Amino acid sequence: MPLTFEQSQEQVARLAQHYLANRAYYHGGSYKEAHARQEFIDPLFIALGWDVPNTQRLAPEAREVVIEDSVEIEGVTKAPDYVFKAGRAKKFFAEAKRPGVNLKDDPAPAYQLRRYAWSAKLPLSVLTDFEELAIYDCRARPAPSDKASVGRLLYLKCDEYAGRWRETRC
Repeated sequence: MPLTFEQSQEQVARLAQHYLANRAYYHGGSYKEAHARQEFIDPLFIALGWDVPNTQRLAPEAREVVIEDSVEIEGVTKAPDYVFKAGRAKKFFAEAKRPGVNLKDDPAPAYQLRRYAWSAKLPLSVLTDFEELAIYDCRARPAPSDKASVGRLLYLKCDEYAGRWRETRC
């Protein structure tokens, strides 16, 4: 059963509180992207209403969220961390990073995400390490020289998620 608006808002507020209370640990070298995905990013997308673990037991081609699906970029197969779908149509990618990567200013993660989405002809995509979340307009061809802010439509820190839940909820 889906969470109510208030339940999902409270759930993400608790996630952010837990993260911030242990931020130094999550920024340590031993905490990996896979840990962040399991502990924070998957639960964030679940709170947003996405069936990340495929609790509906849908066939692979009908899942709402596909983990590390393939996309071809300039003849090379790459794997965005998450593909979000409506029916069989891809709607957006989400690229995860380990906490401590400066998503606001580091251009490399933004370029990677925008390149994936532009190649797949997806207009929007999401970049997050849970501590930060950025939504990008991916309709313009990205360039390696682009600043991290190019195409960015929204940037939030995790302590803002609950307060701005109404506008971030998919």
